[in-house]
Amino acid sequence: MIKVNNPNQLNIFDPWDFLTPKRRQMLDVGWPGLFREQILPSIPVDKVVEHFNTTFGRPTKELYSMLGALILQQAFDLTDQETVQQYAFNIQWHYSLNICEETDDAKYISLKTLWNNRNIVAQNNLEDDIFKAGTDKLAQVFNVNIDKQRIDSVHIKSNMRRLGRIGIFSESIHKFLVNLKRGHQDHLDTIDEKVIDKYLSKDSLGCFSRVKPSESRKTLTEVSKDLFDLVQQFKECPEVAVMYSYKLLERVLNDQCNLTDDKDNPVELKKPKEIASDSLQNPSDPDASYSGHKGQGYQVQVMETFCEDEEQKEETLNLITHVNVEPAHNSDANALIPAIESTEKQNLKPKELTADSLYGSDDNCERAKEHDVELIAPTMGSVKEDKLSLADFQISEKGEVLACPQGHAPSKVKKKKKVSIGFASGHCQNCPKLLNCPVKKGKKYYYLRFSDKQMRIVNRRIYEQSDEFKDRYRWRAGVEATMSEYDRRTGVKHLRVRGLKAVKFSATLKALGVNIFRAAVIRKAAMMPEECLCAA
Repeated sequence: MIKVNNPNQLNIFDPWDFLTPKRRQMLDVGWPGLFREQILPSIPVDKVVEHFNTTFGRPTKELYSMLGALILQQAFDLTDQETVQQYAFNIQWHYSLNICEETDDAKYISLKTLWNNRNIVAQNNLEDDIFKAGTDKLAQVFNVNIDKQRIDSVHIKSNMRRLGRIGIFSESIHKFLVNLKRGHQDHLDTIDEKVIDKYLSKDSLGCFSRVKPSESRKTLTEVSKDLFDLVQQFKECPEVAVMYSYKLLERVLNDQCNLTDDKDNPVELKKPKEIASDSLQNPSDPDASYSGHKGQGYQVQVMETFCEDEEQKEETLNLITHVNVEPAHNSDANALIPAIESTEKQNLKPKELTADSLYGSDDNCERAKEHDVELIAPTMGSVKEDKLSLADFQISEKGEVLACPQGHAPSKVKKKKKVSIGFASGHCQNCPKLLNCPVKKGKKYYYLRFSDKQMRIVNRRIYEQSDEFKDRYRWRAGVEATMSEYDRRTGVKHLRVRGLKAVKFSATLKALGVNIFRAAVIRKAAMMPEECLCAA
């Protein structure tokens, strides 16, 4: 049986009349009241119901309160045990989740129930629907202005240990041998006893963590040879080759080693710089990757609204409109258009989007225009100061070259795939800046050739020097405060889970939690003066 109580259903008698006026007011104006009135009814329970059997199995917990508890757990960064305690005894949770009955069926959840419901949401990516439903509701209730938004990414870490190369090899072999022992003891018996003693014994992994730096190269060569031998031994064994832990061995071999034709030394270790950033970082979390700037883990793309009016800042809700989790090695340049498309589906698309230079490629600017979004971001790269460039020529507002740096007008203009601007040979031959100038000598003229893309980049560089651009771009820095709040309130930078699906579940609902906390502050500021007047 599936239990669903509509949060919008009215009660004949107020189930909360036992609360004193002051305590009831604190609940109403705080986050519990906001959650109860706006977030709880917006949860897409119908999408979760599909994953339960209506005729078979025990009755479910009331699904609105159950899914609401998953949101609150991430918002307050609680362990599973702490979540069970809060669900059972915290009156703020009872009020926000609309739990009125004093029964174990209503106010008690087991750890297994919590795990099962969380697994259903995470495995089916339903956290995106929950985030979008809650965010859409807050945007409507608080009349959020979505015209101006900003985007940035934050690096987060899952609950995995940082391993060196020796650790990656030894942990992968250990994981494989453990699984082989559980499922295929007969195949385990065919492996050399020295290998089993080295990697499967109780203290085996601890030995590898105590390798001296002077012996690390030798140890790394040994473990890579052992891993290669295991891969070769079972590659023709179908029942072992399909094991997940065996595929991890193959992945480590491809990531870390090159195979040679030498029978005595068939494995050659790759140099550290040759190892790809999407290589396996830890067998416990195969989805995590490596960022040369920030290290191992994941990154979260976050886009939010912002207000430029200083007088209205305290009354305006800055709402996170988009959140997406991806491996750490992914480039920010590839995240912009998906973010715009995501907000477009929610009717939360901005007119102006501010971002740093990593998002500001020419391709992103042009594609953003196709979605009617103006991207405000600096151009990547720098101009060499000791050489002239297209930007040093006199250019009109229409993108036409009017004169060279010395003030000479062009003698010929030709447009095909590229624009060719011809300058008189007499001027260029005697020019003191010819050696540093980008013009090239032709039969009749000295030519300056450039593409439409190069002209667009030059126009952007010129605009970036203006006070208007600096005033518009300075608001991007505010997203750093959001990242700090995101971590400070919800602990998003150090999660208790591993794997992309689990990390995405946590990070997405934590972002919804930030929206709820922000909205609660705006709501309380708006309600308290009225409450004070009534009391007076």
